[in-house]
Amino acid sequence: MYKAMIASGMQLRSYGTVLVSVADEDKLETIPLIKRFYDMGFNIEATALTGEYLERAGIRNRIRRKPSEGSTEILDSIRAGYVSYVINTRAILSGVHYGDGILIRDCAAQNNAPLW
Repeated sequence: MYKAMIASGMQLRSYGTVLVSVADEDKLETIPLIKRFYDMGFNIEATALTGEYLERAGIRNRIRRKPSEGSTEILDSIRAGYVSYVINTRAILSGVHYGDGILIRDCAAQNNAPLW
């Protein structure tokens, strides 16, 4: 993945903030990746349920509210360039927060924030 990102011209950062919002069925699988970012010194910001899960896994984070919760703070952070990477997965099984994921991924793409 790293080589593909470099080859595509993305400028990767070794510092900053990683925004995490993952579906319930993906939470366990994403912990090792997020832990690596955390151990490298990245700040971790997450949506509420993801953030609670990360805390239980020993990863400190800051909770950010989703657009469906009446907040633009996630989108504003991405637009301002504060977010180095976005880790966002779509809920295949429930689709409850489908619209939030679309907005987050679209904003990341429009603002050149690498999306995993």
